[in-house]
Amino acid sequence: MAAITAALVKELRDKTGAGMMDCKAALSANDGNLEAAIDWLRAKGLAKAAKKAGRVAAEGLVAVAVQGHEGVVVEVNSETDFVARNPEFQALAKTIADVALERGGDVEALLGHHYPGGGTVQEAIANAIATIGENMTLRRVAALKVSSGVIGSYVHGAIAEGLGKIGVIVALESTGKGDELAALGRQLAMHVAATSPVALDLASVDPEVLEREKAILAEKNAGKPAHVLEKITESGLKSYAKEHCLLEQAYIHDGSKSVAQVLKEIEGKVGAPVKLSGFARFALGEGIEKEEQDFAAEVAAVGGTAG
Repeated sequence: MAAITAALVKELRDKTGAGMMDCKAALSANDGNLEAAIDWLRAKGLAKAAKKAGRVAAEGLVAVAVQGHEGVVVEVNSETDFVARNPEFQALAKTIADVALERGGDVEALLGHHYPGGGTVQEAIANAIATIGENMTLRRVAALKVSSGVIGSYVHGAIAEGLGKIGVIVALESTGKGDELAALGRQLAMHVAATSPVALDLASVDPEVLEREKAILAEKNAGKPAHVLEKITESGLKSYAKEHCLLEQAYIHDGSKSVAQVLKEIEGKVGAPVKLSGFARFALGEGIEKEEQDFAAEVAAVGGTAG
């Protein structure tokens, strides 16, 4: 029997959109023959999603789930906004978030986990594609956990509980009063939704991003003495932090204070230190290149007049 390598399983998965375990079974049943394995999957109805796999899926839903000291946010994409209003798709996104809450924040691992009702998450997505008729993908997932404290959450543009266009979770570590922390957690999550920070603080910003900012400042101030340029760069990075780093941003609910100052002030109310240890913000479709269509050319093509 031919060896069933991980590379061969991946190739079959890419070609068919079927789940990893189904691909492995198909290859095993067909002595490693790729084409025969494709036919095997098609015969069992497991490769129906393949026809739609090339379509751009930039719509869909962001789902948020929080339980106890853990929270997750996931993005499940579809081709059209219309599908986001489909109850079956909404149930799919919500259930995937619930599975992620139990299993953690890794897309590949999540796809292989059991889906309530049978099969895997990957198979549930493939079944939904076959039923609804659009390409769908589990694009990303993020999870946060605190040892004590709360996970605050907020969904913007919600169309159902925990489902919308922007989803945010924030982690507040504290042994203080739960009610006060929960209220602050939601307010901070709303802040993150509105301001889209890139990191908690300047030290957490991607080094490549910081280098790019420094290069821009250097180019703008070319020819100035080194000691002057150093001060300009320092000032410029502080300004960058106030705009893009969560702890340094002006709090949207009280612009006279930074988020860091708000956290310090709340300690008196909750009766314990409060640390904002992390956040995750997903905006639906961000970073996906949507295919631009020439509507006139499309109409002409349908009418057989394109030339």
